[in-house]
Amino acid sequence: MQFGIFTVGDVTTDPTTGRTPTEHERIKNTVAIALKAEEVGLDVFATGEHHNPPFVPSSPTTLLGHIAARTENLILSTSTTLITTNDPVKIAEDYATLQHLADGRVDVMTGRGNTGPVYPWFGQDIRQGIPLAIENYALLHKLWRQDVVDWEGKFRTALQGFTATPRPLDGVPPFVWHGSIRSPEIAEQAAYYGDGFFANHIFWPKQHTEKMVRLYRQRYAHYGHGTPEQAIVGLGGQVFMRKNSQDAVREFRPYFDNAPVYGHGPSLEEFSRETPLTVGSPQEVIERTLSFRDYVGDYQRQLFLVDHAGLPLKTVLEQLDILGEEVVPVLRKEFAALRPAGVPATAPLHPAVLAAQEV
Repeated sequence: MQFGIFTVGDVTTDPTTGRTPTEHERIKNTVAIALKAEEVGLDVFATGEHHNPPFVPSSPTTLLGHIAARTENLILSTSTTLITTNDPVKIAEDYATLQHLADGRVDVMTGRGNTGPVYPWFGQDIRQGIPLAIENYALLHKLWRQDVVDWEGKFRTALQGFTATPRPLDGVPPFVWHGSIRSPEIAEQAAYYGDGFFANHIFWPKQHTEKMVRLYRQRYAHYGHGTPEQAIVGLGGQVFMRKNSQDAVREFRPYFDNAPVYGHGPSLEEFSRETPLTVGSPQEVIERTLSFRDYVGDYQRQLFLVDHAGLPLKTVLEQLDILGEEVVPVLRKEFAALRPAGVPATAPLHPAVLAAQEV
């Protein structure tokens, strides 16, 4: 099973000091966080894609390409590639290039994002969000698998005899996760292609995540890709840890209370009770994360959000130390012991797919 972190790249004022990092600092700090993730033995670093303040990751391939050059083992991913407002041709070429630079250590999570104004900025209509996601991914899927593509759709110029370059490394396209918070159509899309389904798993109660993952698993089997249990599932999650639970709650509360995403709403205690947010000791994080299996089944990837809401870099790096030293080793062992034979432990990424083709 793969464990890692994902970032939304927010530039947020630290409520305990009143200091706001510059965009330059936030971008550089994101690189430091990714390097630390590899240092402590995590498997994955993923970045979102945003085109509006207060976020900085508008160019994921630039960021991930730089990180690829400075790491050896870390899998580089997106936690959102905007399939609705990016040209599928550009996605195909950008991420194939990144795949070559990273020697295959790349996968992609497509999504629609959560910022409505981004649609007109890129010449699209938010009311067409789902149709855009479906059509654009159909083209992306074809561009990575056919050397010469003829295409005609509703949302972009037709293609005749088009070849996206470079071709995917070793002829193996990057593995794709379809990320969603609330859209069953996206779970259906992931199942249709036999791709991975990533449940955001941050803002909604576990009953909602359970329902979405169950739908995906059922439809994955319906399309003949395997049993429901063999479907490829990833989950998000939020954690903040200290040795003692009381210290974790006391330290994190001002960040929670003022966070642009969920501040000034339900209390920290209410949010922790109703969503997967876990603020406490490493053991509490271990127990809460293991409980995810109770309602989504055995899954393949767990990503944690640890660097948001204005948390200073020093604190984030401390969180990564705790994850790498105290939490993830236990989770690896426990999840592996519970996983039945025949259920994949990881997604079918480039090295495994290439090895299977060579047998």
